[in-house]
Amino acid sequence: MALDTLQPLLGWLRDLLYWHIAVTRQAYGALADDEYRGLYVPDAEIDLLLAQQRVLTPDLQERRLALATQRAALDCAPLDRIATLFGLDDFARDVLLLTLAPELDLRFERIYAYIQDDVTRKRPSVNLALSLFCLDSAARVLARDAFAPDAPLRKHLLVQLYDDGQRNGSLLARMLRLDERIAADVLGTPRLDAQLLAAAEISTPQRDMNAMVLPNELRERLERMVTEFRIQDSGFSRSGAASAAEFRSLALLPQAAGMVLGLHGNFGSGRRALAEALCNGQALLSVQLSRLHTSADTPRENADELVQRVLREARLRTAAILWLDADELLYGSDQVACERFLRLLDAHPGLSFLVLGQPWDDRGSLRTTTYIRIDVPAPTYSGREQLWRQRLNGDSPGDETLQVLASTFRLSGGQIRAAATMARTLARWRSGEAQPTIKVEELFVACRAQSSGKLDSLAHKVGTTYSWHDIVLPAEQLAMLREVCIQVRHRRIVLESWGFDKHLAMGKGVNVLFAGTSGTGKTMAAEIVAGDLGLELYKIDLSMMVSKYIGETEKNLDKIFTAAREANAILFFDEADAIFGKRSEVKDAHDRYANIEVGYLLQKMESYDGVVILATNLRKNLDDAFVRRLHVAIEFPFPEEPDRQRIWRKVFPPDAPLAADVDVGFLAKQFKLAGGNIRNIALLSAYLAAEDGEHIRMRHIVRAVKREYQKMGKLVTKGEFGEHLEKSVAERA
Repeated sequence: MALDTLQPLLGWLRDLLYWHIAVTRQAYGALADDEYRGLYVPDAEIDLLLAQQRVLTPDLQERRLALATQRAALDCAPLDRIATLFGLDDFARDVLLLTLAPELDLRFERIYAYIQDDVTRKRPSVNLALSLFCLDSAARVLARDAFAPDAPLRKHLLVQLYDDGQRNGSLLARMLRLDERIAADVLGTPRLDAQLLAAAEISTPQRDMNAMVLPNELRERLERMVTEFRIQDSGFSRSGAASAAEFRSLALLPQAAGMVLGLHGNFGSGRRALAEALCNGQALLSVQLSRLHTSADTPRENADELVQRVLREARLRTAAILWLDADELLYGSDQVACERFLRLLDAHPGLSFLVLGQPWDDRGSLRTTTYIRIDVPAPTYSGREQLWRQRLNGDSPGDETLQVLASTFRLSGGQIRAAATMARTLARWRSGEAQPTIKVEELFVACRAQSSGKLDSLAHKVGTTYSWHDIVLPAEQLAMLREVCIQVRHRRIVLESWGFDKHLAMGKGVNVLFAGTSGTGKTMAAEIVAGDLGLELYKIDLSMMVSKYIGETEKNLDKIFTAAREANAILFFDEADAIFGKRSEVKDAHDRYANIEVGYLLQKMESYDGVVILATNLRKNLDDAFVRRLHVAIEFPFPEEPDRQRIWRKVFPPDAPLAADVDVGFLAKQFKLAGGNIRNIALLSAYLAAEDGEHIRMRHIVRAVKREYQKMGKLVTKGEFGEHLEKSVAERA
């Protein structure tokens, strides 16, 4: 036990204290026995203090030398470990012993109070430490440096100096207290520093690097970095091949140059898992950095102390440090706090990880520490399929489903884990079984739940209630629409597995144009595509996004595309001609800026690897150069009579009560209306019939047609409506 190993040292300390008492008694003579000594200063004591320096008797000198020899022969692994970790010399190590003694035996408090002539001073002072452990005045002067703010004892918060009620007192008068965390470590009962409980946790991850879903190139580079890591200082040098375990242990040796790995990636990309894999089987101290710097009002000294406690904890446990949410500090407004943190980190000899949401590169703040930024990529198609296979572990409907999920939803590893958990919960709720087979619908619901986020506040989510059965289009346009789904569904196989992505610098998404007059089915087609692919559809009215203020349109578009990447959604830009109209000749700054807006949106579309659908009522108004950069352009023609008849037949649900007098052929022939108009008419006629308490009759439909004509600004002529108009009026009367 640690206490057993300390007993010889405590015995030596008692002997040393007894020697000091003997020296004091020799110096004070009869004054040493004064029962009021320490409460007042008598004249005789002043005379003694002003006299020449004390001279030890030969026997006291011999006893002190013997104690020094005895101390050199004593070993204490717990204290020696602390001294090695933090670079303490013999004097500083003995100061730890002096401050540790009252933590083990309260009798030392009374001894310290007696020696220091004050019953209230139960902790050792700097003066007592110097008097006990320094053999002469020269040694005392040199040993004072051990209590400097940048000396190991104080720099690493091993002991605390306090004034015990005296302001601006001498350094010699200051009291010493051993930090609780250090005392616990020496006694063999290590526990996480109490001041770090709200921000940190310690773990020993068990994560195999080979199980990480990473590109082969990145994995090889990481392994090479581990094996080639070198630590060099004046007392130690290591080069050449090293195992991962050797790398981790060497990286934590005191006085070695440290290493910081900046793990940059999106949320859920596996940055923390990667750090755990690199520390497999080793201690890892995870720290919420934002909780150490709680607010702008937090004194910097307090934040610095907490960071120092983290660094100290890592040394005590031979642990790497995982600094979470580092962006807030590195890119925050308080750059002074950032520089102070980096300066402290630069002095740490161990291995640290910075979890970054934004790329960060050192600009010279880390002068002795090696910094490497590692871009942790989102998983590829094959990586996502592998992650799905790992997470579902045989509970999925089949391999084809995994391929569809991997291709359709560009989720991170963390999102896939959460989606798999949610899908399994939905399946248990549905079936009541402990280990049910998960249905495809449950997986898609879970994936969409992981995808929703910021885009909800920037665009309008459109429901996907329509199916292929509902839309009426010529065969050619319908085939083109299905081909859009084919491109989306199989793009990961074509681009990644078959290598086409190596030939495409940009344009890896699918950009589609829907052109046609209002009501011809553009929005319905977008809903059908989204529903077929199982993706959310978000509608953005470009005419509402274009701002008269320079730069605002680009900001709005950037927010949309950034959020869309996280949402795995289809972007449906309505009224595209509001921004994509033919670029004008540049006559002034406004013309130049309008062209910049077009170019910016084209750039964002080409860099976006999702699906973008643009809808316009005026195909001829679009810039030809822009149209050439689209993957698919589908014309939605105004429906001819046969198509209108199909629309009329489909527009009424199966449960809608249609009367026998409804003449679909007449409606399709007489009224040249688009599908959107026909849908409006069918809905209004149903309301009219419900009001009359009847089936939907021809007169209800004719009346609804009349209202639609009036809304469109068209004349209602008897010749077009025929006898049905008169019947409608007569029956109403």
